[in-house]
Amino acid sequence: MNDNISIKIDHISKAFQEKTVLSNINMEIAKGEIIGLLGPSGAGKTTLIKILTGQIRPSSGDAYVLGKSVLKMDQEIYQKMGMVLDNTGLYERLSCYDNLVLFADIYQLDKKCIPKVLEQVDLSEAIKRPVHRLSKGMKQRLALARAIMHEPKILFLDEPTSGLDPVTAAEIHKLVREQKEKGTTVFLTTHNMEEAEKLCDHIALLHLGNIVEYGIPEELCRKYNYENTISILLKSKELLVLPNSSENAEKIAGYFSQGMVESIHSSEPNLETVFMELTGRGLV
Repeated sequence: MNDNISIKIDHISKAFQEKTVLSNINMEIAKGEIIGLLGPSGAGKTTLIKILTGQIRPSSGDAYVLGKSVLKMDQEIYQKMGMVLDNTGLYERLSCYDNLVLFADIYQLDKKCIPKVLEQVDLSEAIKRPVHRLSKGMKQRLALARAIMHEPKILFLDEPTSGLDPVTAAEIHKLVREQKEKGTTVFLTTHNMEEAEKLCDHIALLHLGNIVEYGIPEELCRKYNYENTISILLKSKELLVLPNSSENAEKIAGYFSQGMVESIHSSEPNLETVFMELTGRGLV
């Protein structure tokens, strides 16, 4: 496997009894990038992340995490992975500090790292607070602290901002970007297309167990820009919608030179519109 590849998914399929959940999934994820696996609930996102973290086995195919087959995962590879999955697995009666002590012991870390990692996730003031007294967003940040305290090479996040308010979600996004800046590969599942546009270097759109599109978010939006128009709101409040063509370039420049333009927008769709175009359904 290429040394620059963190995760290679090779013809992965998964069926539960007669129901096929994933069908012939192929993907390569480079080191240090954020990859977003997007799709509605029930699309197969969590199933794939459970295969990549060794929790369930594929029905066919294989995948490689840092060069190790998911069929042969061992403690050495788990030491290089961090996870925030659908169940945070926090101990409700223990404090933030004591929750991390348990995992410091597992990872054989010096407990002096705990205050530092709690500071990273802005939980220093809650260091002695029991988990059952934390808000949902604070619990999510604590789960993230637990996942990054051993400085993993790959971080798996299964819908990490689901149910969080926009401010708390933005805090999680900031923490995820900081991990990327450190060179960590982040594998993120979400049904929040706006989140994916903000965070991800590449996205894979999953529908009924199949990857229906893959690429850089901005490029995918341009690919499905069938209208290819430019909307100009003049200061007079007149709205002009012009074809995006060389013939209109001089006209648009003229509006700007005369100080007539209040705002201008191109017609690229967002990712949710692209997804609906490809699947005929929304993301609920």
